[in-house]
Amino acid sequence: MRLTTKGRFAVTAMIDLALRQHEGPVTLAGIAERQSISLSYLEQLFGKLRLQQLVASVRGPGGGYCLAKPMSAISVADIIRAVDEPLDATNCGGKRNCHDDQLCMTHQLWTNLNARMFEYLSSVSLAELVKQQRPDDVPELSADQRPARRTRRSISLAVAV
Repeated sequence: MRLTTKGRFAVTAMIDLALRQHEGPVTLAGIAERQSISLSYLEQLFGKLRLQQLVASVRGPGGGYCLAKPMSAISVADIIRAVDEPLDATNCGGKRNCHDDQLCMTHQLWTNLNARMFEYLSSVSLAELVKQQRPDDVPELSADQRPARRTRRSISLAVAV
């Protein structure tokens, strides 16, 4: 059992985005360069993150991605689930057919481990991970302090004071 690159890259990219979103929308090209992750892979991951409403896209020049929720409301488990990351310690993938179509003797042990892993990952917020990267404790921006989303019809600039 291990977390694959899909989950690891998604969490890493979300930390990168959260660290920089106060500057405005963050480009996937920028994340790809800073984190050494393929741009096409990030596009796939962010498509899934957007569908789960963890990120929002901003179109046009100066566009990119921003968090769709406060970082304190996004858990590591949310990110991993959004990108369809299987995190399962059972040998049967939860199908209960571990040993000759029957439960193996350790099925319940691994099922309980799965529950504990997700319980732990649900308890860790993106805000906590950002704080570990930025110990100067920069406060999270509220919705009205975040840079305005730009649409094709209007362009808004936000100035941090």
